[in-house]
Amino acid sequence: MYHYTDFDRQFIRNRAAQHRDQLERNLAGLLSDDEFRPLRLQNGWYIQRYAPMLRVAVPYGELASAQLRVLARIAREYDQPSKEVFDTAIGAQAAWGTTHLPVGYGHFTTRQNVQFNWIPLARSADVMDLLATVDMHGIQTSGNCIRNITSDELAGIAPDEIADPRPFAEILRQWSTLHPEFAFLPRKFKIAITGATEDRAATRWHDVGLHLVRSEAGDATLGVAPGDLGFRVLVGGGMGRTPVIGTVIREFLPWSQIMNYLEAVVRVYNRWGRRDNMYKARIKILVKAEGQRYIDEVEAEYQQILTVDGAPHTITQAELDRVSASFVPPALVGSARTTTRPVTIPAERQGDYARWIKQNVAAHKDPALRAVTLSFKRLGQAPGDADADQLDTAAALADEFSAGEVRVTHDQNLLLPWVHEADLPALWVAASRAGLARSNVRLLTDMIACPGGDFCALANARSIPIAAAITERYQDMDELHDLGEIDLHISGCINSCGHHHSGHVGILGVDKDGKEWYQVSLGGSDGSALSGAAAAGRVVGPSFGAAEVPGVIEALLDTFRQHRTGRETFIDTLRRVGFDTFKAAANSARLADKHEDLHALPKASGYAKDAQEA
Repeated sequence: MYHYTDFDRQFIRNRAAQHRDQLERNLAGLLSDDEFRPLRLQNGWYIQRYAPMLRVAVPYGELASAQLRVLARIAREYDQPSKEVFDTAIGAQAAWGTTHLPVGYGHFTTRQNVQFNWIPLARSADVMDLLATVDMHGIQTSGNCIRNITSDELAGIAPDEIADPRPFAEILRQWSTLHPEFAFLPRKFKIAITGATEDRAATRWHDVGLHLVRSEAGDATLGVAPGDLGFRVLVGGGMGRTPVIGTVIREFLPWSQIMNYLEAVVRVYNRWGRRDNMYKARIKILVKAEGQRYIDEVEAEYQQILTVDGAPHTITQAELDRVSASFVPPALVGSARTTTRPVTIPAERQGDYARWIKQNVAAHKDPALRAVTLSFKRLGQAPGDADADQLDTAAALADEFSAGEVRVTHDQNLLLPWVHEADLPALWVAASRAGLARSNVRLLTDMIACPGGDFCALANARSIPIAAAITERYQDMDELHDLGEIDLHISGCINSCGHHHSGHVGILGVDKDGKEWYQVSLGGSDGSALSGAAAAGRVVGPSFGAAEVPGVIEALLDTFRQHRTGRETFIDTLRRVGFDTFKAAANSARLADKHEDLHALPKASGYAKDAQEA
């Protein structure tokens, strides 16, 4: 993991002190709410449906156990609303049928951050001070700026890796933090980077996607030899109202020039991106509208940066080496095991253990090690939610089995990256006791879901009850494993935080006449090996009522069972048989007698106050 320098630590402590001063002036009436709003947003503090929401930055998903324990303390001591706030929230949500709103939780997001939904704003400065003690903050997790840079959860350990992307992600994080030219872009800007042959970071769905590659032919005019390391650069991907797959604008860029080139990419966007319409302000709209003209202008700007500005952001080998030194494997790698925990799996549990090995354990570039996913997808909790005790338990498991490190995954789970193969039985026993060893990784109930209308001010409908209904229906592990690997993604609104566009089955909450409805799409892909080339799913027809959605899922899966060949996956069967067969199955699940328990969307005080920054 990256080790903060004294400069880094002083920087975030100063930022926390600035926030405390701003908060105190706001509470004293010396700084208006409108004046305070952009300042708190720059530190990750939103006002959501009923309470503030804090988004904590987790650069490229890496967390130390000490950081997890601080997040657990925040959940336990600070993510606690006043009785008045909670009673207001539960009273309003009861109109939709929500009877329980969890407090004291962290929520893992698809962009590898952690969110809290109930921290009183008056306590926000204390939380920022606490985060700073373990080198954490919420800087640039909001606002129209370059957001958290995400990566593959197997970065640095994947057998198919060309090069470790984490040093580059860290260098880009430092370059983009408080960048004076890019603090107020037309819209938020998201970068994802991968160093592997398989795209496990959904890079083609980002404003910028970066693939580490080796030059095949070389280019003497650029000083590039065959086999040199560089980047393939994609620009203009994104979900939302207009799903777009990123366009390759450079097949090969020398690694040392990535910051100079991104400076050109973002500068041209900052110059020409629309500011008159927030729904058309993302870079994907500019790239789609201008096409080659945008690419040409980026190349011209890049040449200007190189020849006139003097290539000020060229990464030297010394700087790459300095940052890379933080990402060497921990001391346990390659060491002889003298503390292997002898554990015998009972005969009656051997099947469960074998399934866990198959679904939750991934190969590692070190043959003696494995990467293990702790599943945070289980009955009774929203996908990606972790209470204080679970966060503490994950920290303890990381200390005991993974050199004190975990990774937040794109799929809202936690991954232990440094587990000795010999320790797998002991880890399985410990994780099972904690309820974190469910062998459903990449299966139907390992769904992605945003917090939806129970918490988010932007949501048109609730996500959590839909996820819960599907999870409850598919509890049988025999059935789940028979169905095989399926990506189910749920978003509560068109902003697509649940990545519904890229799901094999996507569910989008919509508001029609003040009621919750759900649009279903099929055939989306995040670009992984399972899913194939990145693509947006196709909508099957008019929206469904909430009570119909579990039946729609069942009809789709029944159709899959009828048509699959051997162990064919859902997405492969869908593509082979064709969209129309599955579309007909989904629409056959509509209820003739419509349920009238879909209630009006409550418009709580402060609704959508921070819509543009979310």
